[in-house]
Amino acid sequence: MTKKNSDMGLQLRSLVKKDGNLEVSLVSVPVPEPEENEVVVRIEATPINPSDLGLLFGMADIDTARIIGTAESPVLTASIPENLMRNMQARVDQSLPVGNEGAGVVVKAGASEAAQALMGKTVAIVAGAMYAQYRAIKAVECLLLPEDATAADGASCFVNPLTALGMVETMRLEGHTALVHTAAASNLGQMLNKICIQDNVQLVNIVRKQEHVDLLKAIGATHVCNSSEPAFMGDLIDALVDPGATLAFDATGGGKLAGQILTCMEAAANKSATEFSRYGSTVHKQVYIYGGLERTPTTFTRNFGTAWGIGGWLLTPFLQKIGFEAAQKLRERVATEIKTTFASTYTKEISLAGVLQMDAISVYAKQATGEKYLIRPHME
Repeated sequence: MTKKNSDMGLQLRSLVKKDGNLEVSLVSVPVPEPEENEVVVRIEATPINPSDLGLLFGMADIDTARIIGTAESPVLTASIPENLMRNMQARVDQSLPVGNEGAGVVVKAGASEAAQALMGKTVAIVAGAMYAQYRAIKAVECLLLPEDATAADGASCFVNPLTALGMVETMRLEGHTALVHTAAASNLGQMLNKICIQDNVQLVNIVRKQEHVDLLKAIGATHVCNSSEPAFMGDLIDALVDPGATLAFDATGGGKLAGQILTCMEAAANKSATEFSRYGSTVHKQVYIYGGLERTPTTFTRNFGTAWGIGGWLLTPFLQKIGFEAAQKLRERVATEIKTTFASTYTKEISLAGVLQMDAISVYAKQATGEKYLIRPHME
C-alpha cells in the first residue's frame, strides 16, 4: 500500500440534487485521526439493512437508475418523482455518508486508557457513515466482541438485535404479556423468536409464505400465521387467544395488516368476555409500526372498540428512553450471544463498489426475506 493510499479511504455518499436527481458515488476521504477518547476502526464488514436504504436511495425511482463511471468507481444516478421532492428538501445538495452499523479492527487509538485498551481489538459500532473503509468513534461507544468472533459475526450487532430486544423490553415496560410480529421470518424476526423462547415470552408470528412458516417452526416457533392464506384472520384470532397478545410490531407499515391485527386482538379478547359492551373490550391493544416494507397508505376499519392505539417505534428513541446503563446491558447480551441468538446470515458479500451494481441493487433493494447483503469495504 502506498503512503497516499494509507492516508486515504473510500466512503459511499448519497446526494439529492436540486434538479430532482439522486447521485450515489464513492469518494476518497482522509483516514481520520483519533481524539484522546476515540479510536479509528478499519471497517471489515457492514450490512445493508432496510433502514439504510432510505438514506442511500432517498425517494428515487430505482427503475430509472443507471450506472456511469468505471467498475472501480461507479456512480449511480436516478430520478426522484416531482411529488416526492418536497420530502427531500432538508437534504438537497448535501453529500451524506451512508450506513448505520458495522464491525472491524481498531487500528488507531487516542491517548486515553479506554481507547488504548481497544487497540488491535475487533469491535462493533453503530455510528452512521459506516459504508466506509475507516471510521472514528468514541471508545465508550464500541462494543468489544468476543475473541473468537469475526467482524462478519459482529457486523449486525446493533440494529436487528437491539430492535428485537427493544420489542421485548417495550412489552414489559408497557404492561403487555405477549407479542405479535410481522415479516417474522426476517433475520430480525428469527432473533426475536430465539429471544422469546429463551425468555419464556409468547410470540405470534405473521409471515406471507409457507416456506417462512416452515423456517420459523424449525427454530421452535409455536404460533405462525400465513397472511396469504384465506383463513388468515381466523388463524390469527385463534393464535392470539391463549397468549393474550395485545402488542404488535409491524414491519410492513402500509396496507391493511395493522388494522387486521387490531381486529383480531379485539375478537380474541371478546372470546373471554363475560358481558357485551358496545364500546368493545377494555383491554388496550397497541400496534407499533417500525418499518416500511409496504409503501401503500396504512388503512384500517375501526371495528376493534375504543381501547387501541397505532403509533411509530424507533430504536434510537427507545434506547434514549431506557438510559445508558439499561441499553448497555442489552448490548452486552448481544455480544455474549453473537454466535447463537443474534447470529446473522447473509446471501452475498460485496465490495463498496459492488453496492452500486444493478445486479446487486435488484436483489437487496427488494428487502426480501433471506436476501441480506454484507459489504466488505476493503474487498477489491
